[in-house]
Amino acid sequence: MVKSFSFAAAVALLSAPLVSSHYILNILMHNGKQVGGEYTYVRRNSNSYMPSFMEIIDSNDLRCNKGATSAGTKTYMDVKAGDKIGLKLFNNEFIEHPGPGFFYLSKAPGNVSDYDGSGDWFKVWESGPTGSPTSTGGWPTYGKYTMEFTLPTTLEDGEYLLRGEHIGIHENHMECAQIRITGGTGTAKPSPVSKIPGIYSKTDPGLTFNFWGGKGAYVMPGPAVAKL
Repeated sequence: MVKSFSFAAAVALLSAPLVSSHYILNILMHNGKQVGGEYTYVRRNSNSYMPSFMEIIDSNDLRCNKGATSAGTKTYMDVKAGDKIGLKLFNNEFIEHPGPGFFYLSKAPGNVSDYDGSGDWFKVWESGPTGSPTSTGGWPTYGKYTMEFTLPTTLEDGEYLLRGEHIGIHENHMECAQIRITGGTGTAKPSPVSKIPGIYSKTDPGLTFNFWGGKGAYVMPGPAVAKL
């Protein structure tokens, strides 16, 4: 159902420095199906892909990409707490970089299409290595064309920024889609919460890990998944 003002979802896709392919998550998924096309529910950025990760790590551009931090499309997708939601890569591309995936949420104080993401964020989902972090087979997101998760039923109703992110280290791509959540119990008091920028530092081991020669366990970057 398409409406006129909205809940926004932010998308970040960070790709590995040693691989030249690029991809962006700019298509909304709802209950396992694509809804709309590219940028139907996604804020359009002003650059073609993204600057280097380290260039924007301390910038407001880390929230939603350049040119997409405060002005969204005027359409949104109504979704319900408990629905499966996610983001799909454009142009039938696949995630071709090993690395972790995340979704963050930030509740807008009003109309999310005008929300710049300066409020509190909480991590609602993450996908880390299930095998060797130096093998592509060790990363569940590798080779996939979507990242999807189930919205917690305890969320408050309202308009949110949903920030989806895939990290391949040193380079990111992010966009912002717009949806509105209803049907939640409103009992969640997410913890921990964070500001963006502020979730990463340039020395985080999860961002500097060497896929080609790294040893030991991979340390997931950013805050822990929030308790809801």
